[in-house]
Amino acid sequence: MKQERDMLVIQCPPTTSVSPATRNLMAQQQQLPTPSPFSLSAVSTTWSSRPSIHFSSLFLRFLALVFSFVSATSMGAPPLKKKSQQPSSFTQFSELMYCFIVSILAFIYSAFQLFKGVCDIAHRGIFISDMISDYMSFILDQLIGYLLISSSSVAILAVRQIEQSSSLWKAAIISDIMSFSTFLVIATSAILSGYRLCKRVIW
Repeated sequence: MKQERDMLVIQCPPTTSVSPATRNLMAQQQQLPTPSPFSLSAVSTTWSSRPSIHFSSLFLRFLALVFSFVSATSMGAPPLKKKSQQPSSFTQFSELMYCFIVSILAFIYSAFQLFKGVCDIAHRGIFISDMISDYMSFILDQLIGYLLISSSSVAILAVRQIEQSSSLWKAAIISDIMSFSTFLVIATSAILSGYRLCKRVIW
């Protein structure tokens, strides 16, 4: 007679050895603090305040574009022909010619800045990086502003030499006023560009 013995075999899973590096990593993950709602609100406030600066700069660029366009067209438009001994073209005055060229340069620069501002809002950092854009705007704003204030000052000397009854005198007055208005807008843009540059470099 055969006796069958049932053997109960218990299979224990092998103990996995955990390395000290893994234990330290798990401990660090457990000790990570939960993000505070105040930090999230601060980040959201920063991102919400940045578009306002961009839109303000964009509005100033648009004003500079309009003012420089009016300054250039008022000087470049052919004046009405009148019987006068005074020259009817601004090209015979070097001061007015200088003011006309500077107005065209300010118009081209304002159009470029307006296009760049739209690209920065739509596709941030794709057209020109933010750091290069801040440095370039700060330097070129001061350069264009210097040219505008110098051309406006020089144009006053030419206005005094033109007869007040002529149409060229009226065109020179309008061009000089618009050129000075463009200078005020560019100067404000330069202050805003300097603020953004200082905020990036120092703060």
